[in-house]
Amino acid sequence: MSATREERDSLGTVSVPADAYYGAQTQRARENFPISGRGMPRRFIEALGIIKAAAAAVHRELGAIPREKADAIERAAREVARGERDIDFVVDVFQTGSGTSTNMNANEVIANRASELLGVPRGTNHVHPNDDVNRAQSSNDVIPTALHVAARLAIERDLVPALDGLAESLERKARAFADVVKIGRTHLQDATPMMVGQEFGGWAAQVRAGIARARRASGALRELALGGTAIGTGLNAPPGFAERAIARISADTGLDFAEARDHFEAQGARDAALEASGALKTVAVSLMKIAEDVRLLASGPRAGLGELRLPSLQPGSSIMPGKVNPVLCESVTQVAAQVIGNDAAITVGAMRGQLELNVFMPLIAHNLLESVQLLSAVSLLFAQRCIDGIELDAARIGATVEQSLAMATPLAPLVGYDRAAALAKEAWQTGRTVREVAEEQGVLSREELDRALDPRRQARPHEE
Repeated sequence: MSATREERDSLGTVSVPADAYYGAQTQRARENFPISGRGMPRRFIEALGIIKAAAAAVHRELGAIPREKADAIERAAREVARGERDIDFVVDVFQTGSGTSTNMNANEVIANRASELLGVPRGTNHVHPNDDVNRAQSSNDVIPTALHVAARLAIERDLVPALDGLAESLERKARAFADVVKIGRTHLQDATPMMVGQEFGGWAAQVRAGIARARRASGALRELALGGTAIGTGLNAPPGFAERAIARISADTGLDFAEARDHFEAQGARDAALEASGALKTVAVSLMKIAEDVRLLASGPRAGLGELRLPSLQPGSSIMPGKVNPVLCESVTQVAAQVIGNDAAITVGAMRGQLELNVFMPLIAHNLLESVQLLSAVSLLFAQRCIDGIELDAARIGATVEQSLAMATPLAPLVGYDRAAALAKEAWQTGRTVREVAEEQGVLSREELDRALDPRRQARPHEE
């Protein structure tokens, strides 16, 4: 058996792996919740480290913890924030709904590491996880604070840059294809002409709107529960603790945080997290639409629409030689489905704010941060490995324009809707173009007809 050491908590003595930085309460949680094998996300652990470092620094300023001990706690907490102690964060996501086990996991790791930095062995409680590291705090205000800090870090540092890169990729293609005329489609049926660049520009605008939504979601998470302690009253927290600690969190992250205007709302409800999740769901739906459009326009290559040529990334079939599939588009749509599912779970979790505490915080944190991580990763890959490499089949695109029955649309103001509809119907029945039928019937002069049926003028009707 592996070597162990004995650690004690309020329930008694527990055997802990000798080389672990965590202690008794973490070990109990490890044994109680061997459920999914998934720990809390990296961004969440980073946020816990930032919070604990800020708290230690404030206690040093206030004289509540001796300088040497506070310095060691802050140093240990910053190691946690940087990811140097991730191996010791062993509590499953599906744990106590307040996140107490994860808060104590952080407290014990930081306490034991701080003791070690002071030359005292682990497991001695020379630096106490509750009295020192968790001083003036409760899981009930630390965990929602960590949720907001982690989500804002993930949105601002991961998601927004990834979406910005995708938007730029789409905008580059919009410029490159600005003068290529194609047929638009509604209801998957032929519609009036447009420019390929307009289609890509529409997708880019969706992503830009998603960036704005992501930033509004980040803003919704600005207020922090820290300072409310157990239920929002602030019991055991000295005056000014929250304000000072939150100022340090803002400085550390480069993000503007503020103390909750009402600590009872901040601890009893998870409405801000739900609002943020809703914004992420909207981003996911936008990406789903774009990826499905790209996949449809690239369908074929010979028996589909075949307007777009996607990069060939990998063989597409284990039985059909030469088949290449739109794999990145499909990856995007699966991510979108997962984010929508995460939002549903977060919705259920946010409902469970009962009286002065919500008891679904680990699940909400995990799903919200997973949504950000998935959207960030897939947006980056979609841009780099799909959108950037798209080419056009210009001959195929051009061949469909003159054949479209929707070419009758600009004739309606000139000859009337019913006459234009009759021209389109005859063109369909005889296999000819609208232009050919209109010329035969002499509905307009050749000059008028050429002007009306100019596909570029139809795509840009307000330009001369």
